[in-house]
Amino acid sequence: MTVETGGEKKKDVLRETDDEARRLAKGLMRTARFGAIAVLEPETGHPLASRVAAVTDMDGTPCILISTLSGHTSALLADPRCSLLLGEPGKGDPLAHARVTLFCRAERLERGSISHERVRRRYLARHPKAALYVDFGDFAFFRLAVERASLNGGFGKAYALKPNDLILVPESWSDLAGSEEGAVGHMNEDHSDAIKLYAQVLLNQPEGNWILATLDPEGMDLQAGDRAARLWFDTPLTSMATLRPVLVELAKKARA
Repeated sequence: MTVETGGEKKKDVLRETDDEARRLAKGLMRTARFGAIAVLEPETGHPLASRVAAVTDMDGTPCILISTLSGHTSALLADPRCSLLLGEPGKGDPLAHARVTLFCRAERLERGSISHERVRRRYLARHPKAALYVDFGDFAFFRLAVERASLNGGFGKAYALKPNDLILVPESWSDLAGSEEGAVGHMNEDHSDAIKLYAQVLLNQPEGNWILATLDPEGMDLQAGDRAARLWFDTPLTSMATLRPVLVELAKKARA
């Protein structure tokens, strides 16, 4: 693709967004346990970057738990605009590994609300040690509502994404939200062998104490210590009733 600039043709560095790019960006968001947040310092307007622990809500929106005593919390309360960088470097050149920058507006969750309790549960599934302080009065959950995103899938693989490329509409996940906790608990308590097969056979992950951390209409997130892996469903779930047949079929596939 090219664009006209003053009579000259300039090559557009962005690729056309496709399903592969959407899947890559969503995967980075769903599996991320930490990221770098950039906010605007109220006193100076200077960008302030900090590391935060993260989890996604059922719809894919990233959420963070931060202390109201921290500099980035006061900055978000003064100006909710922020950016969140997700994607960890691996072996070799760190710039060759995929990452996504999310341009967001922070929304504080009211303690005791349905959204707060859902995010709290999902957060603790990914960050169990946070149970020591998650209910402290000076900590609060924030949803980072995505307004746009910039995906870098590696050298020469740049994409501009919109919210509907990344975030699920409410009607696609609302039926699952109320049943997720029970389904996750049941799988971890009664079907740990299947979860291990999902991770080590279907996802080629190393041996470990794998658990099912969270699930959503498009897949489920497995975790073993600090290691996370995403298992995508072939077809998005339409209701919780459709989950069991999918899990059974995945287990059969792994055992085969």
